[in-house]
Amino acid sequence: MNIVQPIRDKELIKDIKDYLKEQSERNYILFLLGINTGLRIKDLLSLRVRDVEGWSIYIREAKTGKTNEVFMPPKVKKAVRQYVKDKDKNEFLFKSRQGKNKPITVSMAYYILRDVAEEFDLERIGCHSLRKTYGYHHYHINNNVVGLMKMLNHSDPEITLRYIGVRQDDLNKMQKKMDI
Repeated sequence: MNIVQPIRDKELIKDIKDYLKEQSERNYILFLLGINTGLRIKDLLSLRVRDVEGWSIYIREAKTGKTNEVFMPPKVKKAVRQYVKDKDKNEFLFKSRQGKNKPITVSMAYYILRDVAEEFDLERIGCHSLRKTYGYHHYHINNNVVGLMKMLNHSDPEITLRYIGVRQDDLNKMQKKMDI
């Protein structure tokens, strides 16, 4: 199993958003929601237009079965509103070209992110990188590991710090100091 990493560089995130926006509005919105909500890829792909009409997304998480409310930041809400303006309320948000009204698959989402990784020469990037990117930046903006732990449904702050790559960053800094 490959361990994916968050995208730590904010300038790189901006470049990826620009790239995806140019390629496909659907893929851009998928990336934007993924890095700004922390939802798992299966939960993102299950969203329909009606689910993103308000400021919050109310979702029953596929993995945990827990109901969760996730607020959309204003810039994200504006982009989503533009994206769904002419879509039917029952339409999947990330609709596949296959079938009548089916969402893209997790495999397709992975393919989209692999294309991004190739374009930007990134390693260890996958679907879970969206959620980890959210967590990493949430932690660095708010410096509240307990709040983030609850948002990600983790049971321990240490798990959350390891999950978002903060512990690895700390280890890498210590290793760089070694010069025997």
